[in-house]
Amino acid sequence: MIKKLIYFVGILLFLSSCGRNDTYQIEGKLINLEDQTIYAVFEGGDYKVVDTVTCEKPGVFVIEQAQNDFNCVTVFFENKTRWITAYLKPGEKVTISGDAQYPLLLQVKGGRINDKLSAMRRGIAPLLKEFTDLNRILNEKKYNSAIEEADVASRLANVNLQLSEHAMEYIKENPDEEASIVLIQLFFNDAEDTRKTDELLALLDPKIKSFYLVRELEQASARAKRTAIGAEAPGFTVKNIYGNSVSLDSFSQKYVLLAFTAPWCDMCQTEDLYLDKVATEYPKEKLDILLISLDDNQKGVRDVLKKDSIDWNLVTDSAGQATMLIDLYNVNALPRCFLIDEEGKILLKTDNGAEIKQTLENLIER
Repeated sequence: MIKKLIYFVGILLFLSSCGRNDTYQIEGKLINLEDQTIYAVFEGGDYKVVDTVTCEKPGVFVIEQAQNDFNCVTVFFENKTRWITAYLKPGEKVTISGDAQYPLLLQVKGGRINDKLSAMRRGIAPLLKEFTDLNRILNEKKYNSAIEEADVASRLANVNLQLSEHAMEYIKENPDEEASIVLIQLFFNDAEDTRKTDELLALLDPKIKSFYLVRELEQASARAKRTAIGAEAPGFTVKNIYGNSVSLDSFSQKYVLLAFTAPWCDMCQTEDLYLDKVATEYPKEKLDILLISLDDNQKGVRDVLKKDSIDWNLVTDSAGQATMLIDLYNVNALPRCFLIDEEGKILLKTDNGAEIKQTLENLIER
């Protein structure tokens, strides 16, 4: 009897699996595609898988991925300068078609989110085309004068505003669509000011709040609030390039300037940020500076600092410490500086050396 039951269950499992296909399949047909190499980045949770294919015919490609726990795939083309994101469901085929020179106008079909977003793109196609053309003029410097450049930038800002208004209208009219969450991320996800994101997330129907992008947007909002002006600066303990332990408590009862930099960042040099002047003009009893640099070569950094007249307190990324601090302080671009007061509150967040200098002049007597 038991053998018959096991056999019967096995037959049921076999039959239930027949016809199932959990493989993701992305088919593309792009016109005006110059580079025939396609890159696909599949994302799920905290991991990514990258695939590369070459078009079988000009602009025609097929990408398959056997894992079935991805949320989305971003397809890069034209030497990775253009891309389109599709949202995935196991077993559902996704098709991408249109003009490779206008990725914002590409039609992505397969799955409710892709279909809804593509329908919206069709409705605002003239705006999306103008947005692409104006960006191309600015990026490729296809203007003849500063006046013409300013005019193009002004038109681009106006088009961008109109696109945001269309996205806002869609979100408010469709609070039960996961496509609305995608639009919040695309148009209103500001790393510095999360008020609009928070407002729009609150409008969503509770039944779609399990969608993975909601969690990502909420986490981004929490990170931004952690380093907002007036917030208590996140504490840390790291070692500088000389092996000495440095913590936020090391700077208690005085101002501290955290400066996030990198050796490959042209705007990150201490003289460009006025950090050399600040370091020499204010005594360490009143103001201290901690440089955080994405540089793995500790010995090389020490050799350079030996030639500098300023005794810099510097943390590099040799043990992932700079990366940890960048994440802790929600740094999305370099340079980025934080001025923290004697009570550990964030007073200023900026990438502008002149603003740092002016703020300190108003705060501290030399």
